[in-house]
Amino acid sequence: MYDYLIVGAGVFGSTFARLATEAGKRCLVIDKRPHVAGNCYTENQHGINVHVFGPHIFHCNDDGIWNFVNRFAKFNNFKNSPIAFHKDKAYSLPFSMYTFNQMWGVLTPEEAQAKIESQRLKLDREPANLEEQALTLVGSDIYETLIRDYTRKQWQKDPKELPASIIKRLPVRLTWDNNYFNDKYQGIPIGGYTALFENMLEGIDVELGVDYLADRDAWNAKAKKVVFTGKIDEFYGFQFGELEYRALRFESEVMNKVNHQGNAVINYTEGNVPWTRIIEHKHFEGGNNEPVTIVTKEIPDTWSREKTPYYPVGNKENTDMFRKYEALAETENNVIFGGRLAEYKYYDMHQVIGSAFAKFRRVE
Repeated sequence: MYDYLIVGAGVFGSTFARLATEAGKRCLVIDKRPHVAGNCYTENQHGINVHVFGPHIFHCNDDGIWNFVNRFAKFNNFKNSPIAFHKDKAYSLPFSMYTFNQMWGVLTPEEAQAKIESQRLKLDREPANLEEQALTLVGSDIYETLIRDYTRKQWQKDPKELPASIIKRLPVRLTWDNNYFNDKYQGIPIGGYTALFENMLEGIDVELGVDYLADRDAWNAKAKKVVFTGKIDEFYGFQFGELEYRALRFESEVMNKVNHQGNAVINYTEGNVPWTRIIEHKHFEGGNNEPVTIVTKEIPDTWSREKTPYYPVGNKENTDMFRKYEALAETENNVIFGGRLAEYKYYDMHQVIGSAFAKFRRVE
């Protein structure tokens, strides 16, 4: 008999398993996939650690979380400075003085602020959707060039249908600082994320390629409590309907050259370009001058339940539906729900770890 059956070997499940194990609990971790690390999974190809399910840059301000992940991997000093291409012009991201100079030719923060202010949407209330939030932050030129069509393509929805909270994540700075994350700690684990998760799960029983929901009674019988990190609507048989997620597909190519695009991530903001970004994986770890590189086009896909879920679509319809599932989850005595899918939250990795810390403290 295990103390915890942990369904999912991604960020939440692996963190919870490590905390519980170190507290003297016996854990079994299972996952439908043939690998650990969830969507953070990396695979070494041609000496390059490929981010198979899209790029993941770890960043946080929390000393405890940073110290925790550094127990299982050494991190490099990668700084995320993506570029956006629009109609044969390149713009710096996040929105900074570089962006404003590229957009308008301005050279001082005062000039940039005046330009934004002249275009900014003025409201006497909180922005009601993503479009209003963007227009109040940066005005019409930047919204129409770098946000509107990219967002529509990325989420497969009009920006007016999306919550304002999504765009609040995007930094806007009146400085010449193009580091996307303004966090004290950031980087990529040297050797890839998969090795980090394997180290986190060392000494813990793990079974891969098994479907918990296909035989949940048999799995439940193995443990006193279950930690479920999958889709909460699937756990309850979609009885209130299906929650929506962003879906993606990836097209990768091995190229016989040292360097293809000169940056880890380049966004494509035009609506007639099918991919949202192109990733060149070797730039995440740097120092690789071998004459081979791997690039991946990240292409939005229509959501359906058999596809890999990425980001929750937190509009009103989905949020209202999730609240019904959440109410059911709160009645469970022996099931703990955690992670991006079970909590239906647009979490970054450090936030998932923080959630696992908090939930484990409550049941410890």
